[in-house]
Amino acid sequence: MAREPILQPPMESPEEDRDLRPQRMRDMVGQREVYERLQIAITSAVKRGEPLGHILFDGPPGLGKTTFATCIPRDLGASCQIASGATLKAPKDLIPYLTNAEERSILFIDEIHRMQKAVEEFLYPAMEDFRIDLTLGDGVNARTINMSLKPFTLIGATTRTGLLSAPLRDRFQMQQHLDFYSLEELAEIVRRNSKKLQVSITDESRLAAAARRVWRIIASDGSATTRSPRRMAALR
Repeated sequence: MAREPILQPPMESPEEDRDLRPQRMRDMVGQREVYERLQIAITSAVKRGEPLGHILFDGPPGLGKTTFATCIPRDLGASCQIASGATLKAPKDLIPYLTNAEERSILFIDEIHRMQKAVEEFLYPAMEDFRIDLTLGDGVNARTINMSLKPFTLIGATTRTGLLSAPLRDRFQMQQHLDFYSLEELAEIVRRNSKKLQVSITDESRLAAAARRVWRIIASDGSATTRSPRRMAALR
């Protein structure tokens, strides 16, 4: 008898997708100036057949840094790897991401300001020349191997840009600051997400005013977002 899988993912059509995070940059609310600049860069990179320049996003939490970083690969038709600066404690932690990077792919490092200094310096030649220097052995038997990497794009996100060193910051061709949402943009985010959650809104303006305090819960990713209609109903 053939074995059947114990768990099967639920089959959902695109119309039933209830993920609160936008899947494309064009679907994002707000940050239109940043969107327009990125769209020009993406279109140019696609036409040239070259990797997109390295990008640094900075701003308070919940304004779209991670959303931009996950939407850009889809707009480029490229693969994406995601890492956290807090977990990159030594160069050996970064090597798998760099060696597995495909040509014109995206490496997204969240909280990039939390990387250790040794990891940051190891990243410099990878960003500039798409190569890394590996040291094998110890003492007098140690030798250095220069390894070439496939051209990739590094996207960094930080809430504390002042903690980034100048050499690292200068290696990003594009540095984008994200501003706070307007009240109208918050209302639109609430309207869209309530539709995905199948919750009707009778007083959008009052909900938008409440959203100014709870927008981090409503607009952020799954780790900070409640997808419960009961929670959304409690906000009305």
